Amino acid sequence: MKPQEEEAKKRGDETARQDSSEIPALLVNTTQLPQTIISQAQVRQLSPSALAYLGDSIYELYVRMFFLLPQQRPEIYHSLVVAQVRAETQALHLRSLTPELRSNELEIVRRGRNAATSRPKRLNPEIYQQATSLETLVGYLYLTDYPRLMELLQKLHLEK
Repeated sequence: MKPQEEEAKKRGDETARQDSSEIPALLVNTTQLPQTIISQAQVRQLSPSALAYLGDSIYELYVRMFFLLPQQRPEIYHSLVVAQVRAETQALHLRSLTPELRSNELEIVRRGRNAATSRPKRLNPEIYQQATSLETLVGYLYLTDYPRLMELLQKLHLEK
């Protein structure tokens, strides 16, 4: 093996041992929204459902990146992520974050809760409302205060 290949292999092994605390930095580099795409006025016009739609994808991307290392088989990734993105877990995460939220964030959570009208039959309506509230908050903060979003997501109790 050439010295350059050996060095690349060593770097790859070191990368595999990355700490999960580096995941938010990866998310910043890959998903930070340029402010020129959507204005603050446009954000205010978005419905809580639209914010929840966006927040659902951002939240799932964060969870997927959290579980990316160490490498797993795809079915293991899937089961780990599904356990975290289900409504019951999202509701728990919202309850754990609530004491940390600012007044404007609590208002977004309230709007998200009130926007959750339909739900899957298997779910308690309160759980579904809380999950939708978390997604609404994530969508809102993604568009308005990305550093604050990362601060809150890092406080979630995701376990490998």
